[in-house]
Amino acid sequence: MTDTLMEARMGIACGQLRMPGLLKQYPSLLREALEQNADHLQFLTSCLEHEVLKKQELRQQGLLRQAKFPKPKTLQEFQFVLIPKLPKMKVEQLAQGAFITRKENVICIGRPGTGKSHIATAIGMGAMLEGYRVRFVSVMQLLQDLQLAQSEYRLPRFLKSWNKFDLVILDELGYVPLGEGGKLLFQFISHRYEQNSIIITSNLEFSRWVDVFDDPALTTALLDRLHIILIFFYLTANLFVSVKLWKNAERKFFYEHADTGCLWNRTLPTHTGTYKCPFFLPGWSTIGLARWSTF
Repeated sequence: MTDTLMEARMGIACGQLRMPGLLKQYPSLLREALEQNADHLQFLTSCLEHEVLKKQELRQQGLLRQAKFPKPKTLQEFQFVLIPKLPKMKVEQLAQGAFITRKENVICIGRPGTGKSHIATAIGMGAMLEGYRVRFVSVMQLLQDLQLAQSEYRLPRFLKSWNKFDLVILDELGYVPLGEGGKLLFQFISHRYEQNSIIITSNLEFSRWVDVFDDPALTTALLDRLHIILIFFYLTANLFVSVKLWKNAERKFFYEHADTGCLWNRTLPTHTGTYKCPFFLPGWSTIGLARWSTF
């Protein structure tokens, strides 16, 4: 059988098996095998391993295009020395993506320029390398898309189209009041409730989210949609606090301090004026506050 016929058969087989990378690379792999006096099994293994690596590379390229990061960022590029209290190891753990499997959510809160979007993007990049589907979008862009979908009577289909993403990064919540759009954002987050993960970056602590949504009840309900396990970041120029928040069977809130792992469950004072809680929302009753525990 001539080499030309063999190459034609190889091309047909690679096409049927969807192995275009192997078709391009096998001549060099064959030369390498002959130079190393490799047997048939070693040559076949080399071909298959090359195809696996090529497919992984193409998949990563596809996931990166799909993610639509404004600019790819990594944790290696982040200057952790500028925020000494930032628990680098815990952020690196988030970038491994296990929180996505557990349907947890991440919120980065702090002043502009403290690296919230960088960290959110880097976590998304790390999760993408682990094979998760990630999508980055600004809150205002998402809101415009939601409003357009609603006006064209295709909102349910639009919401469903986001189910394919394991992680959605919502950037810059709080810079502009949402008005009636807050209800659409609430609907978006509710749609992902207990199904997929979200990262939110915001320049406002929770007590001021009501100014963005212009509805205390809606804001409370929104935070309730994130209560399963919420990993909370508080970033400022010189402060970083990380806590976990969830409800137990009695719907009582607990916090876990990220640096020590200690659980704290001291009940909040019922007198709202004596305690500034970042999770406190105007209009909450003392009965609601009594359900809270914090450190």
